[in-house]
Amino acid sequence: MTKNPFIVYTSNVFAILGLRALYFTLAGVVGKFHYLKLGLSVVLLFVGIKMVLSETVFKIPISLSLAIIAAVLSIAVAASLLWPKQQLTKHTKLI
Repeated sequence: MTKNPFIVYTSNVFAILGLRALYFTLAGVVGKFHYLKLGLSVVLLFVGIKMVLSETVFKIPISLSLAIIAAVLSIAVAASLLWPKQQLTKHTKLI
C-alpha cells in the first residue's frame, strides 16, 4: 500500500487499460466459444460471493480463487470445442 498519488493513479490507469484490452479480446472470441458467456457469468458470481464472504470469518485464498477462475474458463472453452454450436439451416425445423 502506498499514499503516493502518482503510483495510485498510474496503477489504476494501467489496470483499466488492461481490462479494456481483455474485454475486446473476449468480445472477439465469444462467438466461437458459445459457452464462454456462461463461464464468465459463473466467474462473476464467484467473485461476488468471494467479496461478500471477505467481510466474514470465511476467506477464500487468492491461489484458490485463481485456480477456480482458470478452471471455470478452461471448462467453458473446452465444452465449446467439444460440443460446437449447431448452425441453423433452411432445412432445420424449429420447435
